[in-house]
Amino acid sequence: MSRDARWDALLELVGKHGRVEVEDAATALDVSAATIRRDLDQLAEQQLLTRTRGGAVAHGVAYELALRYKKGRRAPEKRAIGRAAAELIAPGDVVGLTGGTTVTEVARALAVRADIVGEAGAAGGRPALTVVTNALNIAGELTIRPQIKMVVTGGVARPQSYELTGPLADAVLRDIALDTAVLGVNALDVVTGAYVHHEGEAGTNRLLAERARRVVVAADSTKIGARAFARVCALDRVDVLVTDAGIGDRAAELLAERGVEVVVV
Repeated sequence: MSRDARWDALLELVGKHGRVEVEDAATALDVSAATIRRDLDQLAEQQLLTRTRGGAVAHGVAYELALRYKKGRRAPEKRAIGRAAAELIAPGDVVGLTGGTTVTEVARALAVRADIVGEAGAAGGRPALTVVTNALNIAGELTIRPQIKMVVTGGVARPQSYELTGPLADAVLRDIALDTAVLGVNALDVVTGAYVHHEGEAGTNRLLAERARRVVVAADSTKIGARAFARVCALDRVDVLVTDAGIGDRAAELLAERGVEVVVV
């Protein structure tokens, strides 16, 4: 197992249980205790967890994996979800994108769609697509695409997700109108709605959803039927869920009964 894979697994264990013990992690990952101690020390140096005697605990109250360590998890499903969600966007639309690994795949799919690329330099200089985002990594990838008008909110950057949040981000979002908002979530409860781990991100993402005529949640099936700390929006605000085939039939039925179109890839 590579170092990055071990780090991903260790952070996943800490995120799920709130703590991890060296001996338990060594057994689970089939490596030596010395390797786990070294990994935990290095992760603690990056402030991704807090070392304790014999293990480590979650760093902070609203713990989540840093984006760079989450990107490899369920990557095929996220790419497929990204492509399907991108197909819901029409050329010329104004689309809002939150942060997150799955929404990053939506952005990448939009950037290479033939009908959008082919619209670059359309009549009157109108962009083929306008993207509004509070995610620094998405902005960085799309800024170089000449056919896409890139609008970035202000705000305070969160290193765990690269998202800008707070009053500066909200001030920009209050003055714009979106055709579609694509939300990345940490959980989607089939009754109460969409959730993320951090209350600041929830507030900014909620405003993004409020400014849109249509709200699309892009989330792999492990997020369905769960809750996280802070609610982004109620389920009746979600128009479409794009997810993978791992979603259970009952969950899909409950969402459809509540007016959510479920797109399975």
